Amino acid sequence: MNSRNAIFLYTKNDIESLQTKETIAEVIKQYGFQVVENEHQASIIVSIGTDGSFLQAVRKTGFRQDCLYAGISTTGTLSMYCDFLLEDIEAMADAVLNDQIEVRKYPLLEISVDNNPKFYCLNEFTIRSNIIKTFVLDIMIDQKHFETFRGDGMVISTPTGSTAYNKSLNGAVVDPLLPCIQITEIASVNSNEFRTLGSSFILSGKRSLELKLHKDWNDYPSMSTDNESLSIQHVGSVSVSLSDKIVKTVKLKNNSYWEKVKRSFL
Repeated sequence: MNSRNAIFLYTKNDIESLQTKETIAEVIKQYGFQVVENEHQASIIVSIGTDGSFLQAVRKTGFRQDCLYAGISTTGTLSMYCDFLLEDIEAMADAVLNDQIEVRKYPLLEISVDNNPKFYCLNEFTIRSNIIKTFVLDIMIDQKHFETFRGDGMVISTPTGSTAYNKSLNGAVVDPLLPCIQITEIASVNSNEFRTLGSSFILSGKRSLELKLHKDWNDYPSMSTDNESLSIQHVGSVSVSLSDKIVKTVKLKNNSYWEKVKRSFL
């Protein structure tokens, strides 16, 4: 069993990031924490950098269910996933040791592309045309046809991911306590001939969503999960659902999700 105070520090491999990692390691060791080099031995995984670094840390360590994740910002400002600044390291260590933290649970998307292995994402899954041509998808909800989409693509986001790409497309910001997924259009075509809903919509986490691609030179779409691209050829359909898996993050008691939203956007 992992030690409660075993921490794995995830960062980039450039000189500045590695120096920051060493500084943080020295500080937290003074509080009795053990810094481990193998993420599988850690009970807490800490990313150093930006929200992008946090997303990579979660992905690279396999969306572990038996540990906590935390983000330390190196930009001088807090963000949606980075709850701590570099100058807050002592406060973070003290809060963990004195049980002044809470555990925040973030839902994950589970994605299945044809017969390929399933994969997960914390923010969003995107699918777009890889050619200069209208992308055509049949949107299936619980195996029933909902609409035929024509446009640039679709973004499917988790509640926490609703503040990212989804928000830039005028999607709704969703409370992460609601187990759901949001589907948002990218530049849909709406005319006398073609029609889509024209707005984002939210599905219960109990429903299934399937995107069926029309075979018109678009069976090799551009797809991404969080901040990483996928390279899968000859795609026929994509199934999306809310996973039973969650990501558990370290949260200070005075830093709720909506306080983070206010700090980031208002």
